[in-house]
Amino acid sequence: MPYLIDGSNLIGHSPYLDLSDPMSKRRLVAQLAIYQATNKTKIILVFDGPPDPDLIGEKFRRKEFSILWPDTEESADTVIKRWVEKQTDLRHFYVVSSDREIKTIARMNGAKVLDCEEFHKLLKTALKEYKESKSMNKEDVTLSPLEVDHWLEIFGASDE
Repeated sequence: MPYLIDGSNLIGHSPYLDLSDPMSKRRLVAQLAIYQATNKTKIILVFDGPPDPDLIGEKFRRKEFSILWPDTEESADTVIKRWVEKQTDLRHFYVVSSDREIKTIARMNGAKVLDCEEFHKLLKTALKEYKESKSMNKEDVTLSPLEVDHWLEIFGASDE
């Protein structure tokens, strides 16, 4: 199912990210990219504040993962509310936020709602599974004594 995520709200409710840390947005994007890839879902992420130069461009405006930034006079909440109200069918859509007004508008428009704490549990599980799968897929690169001797011959090492 697709997700519309209140990014700053999610960071604010995160035990390991901090709104005052400029790298937190990038860390969240990296984690959500893993979540999106492992769950094969669409993610629309909305942040407060001016766009981060490292988080704009075509890479972050794709169909499966996009980041929205409010205009200078707007908040992410305004962008989220307007986006939700424009949609015609949100029955299969999750809105991730702990903001009461956003959750109310999302429910009124047919979306499913996840609190930030609930989504963090899903995210944590997905990241753990991803990490485990990556460690299981690592190849054993231990060389046999014959292979070591062969490479030593190739690179001209001597037994001197």
